[in-house]
Amino acid sequence: MSEFTPDAIDCRILDALQADGRMTNQELSEQVGLSPSPCLRRVRLLEGAGVISRYVALINPEAVGLSVTAFVRVRLDQQDDRHLAMFESAVVGFPEVMECYLMTGEADYQLRVLVKSLGAFEDFLRHRLTRVKGVYNVTTSFALRPVAYKTALPTMDIS
Repeated sequence: MSEFTPDAIDCRILDALQADGRMTNQELSEQVGLSPSPCLRRVRLLEGAGVISRYVALINPEAVGLSVTAFVRVRLDQQDDRHLAMFESAVVGFPEVMECYLMTGEADYQLRVLVKSLGAFEDFLRHRLTRVKGVYNVTTSFALRPVAYKTALPTMDIS
């Protein structure tokens, strides 16, 4: 990714697109106070610089039956580059794993896992996650309900 510092107009564009990625360039240009051509040029620059990496649809997990959110902390028996790479390679292939972070502290990794039921989580845990070579310890906490869930990044600090 190249060095790119968004200005205030770029931040307004980013805020608007994070709220509605399907808006037309005309709607976007009106919302941010630019004419359509310069607005589109700025969006293309943001895309080219890697600031905007892709466009997606956000799906409500409950609406598609994914009602159980688990936060899973994983410790490996060894933390060398080879074992970390093996674990990461396995985990990115699990569709239930929505996020995976390499951590400091007591756990090597923190995962956010979405599944249909506790039974589905047990199956994921027993038959997939704990069978990854090098997994030493797994600790799980289940979310009761989301309190804050954001997909839009704050732009006020980047310009």
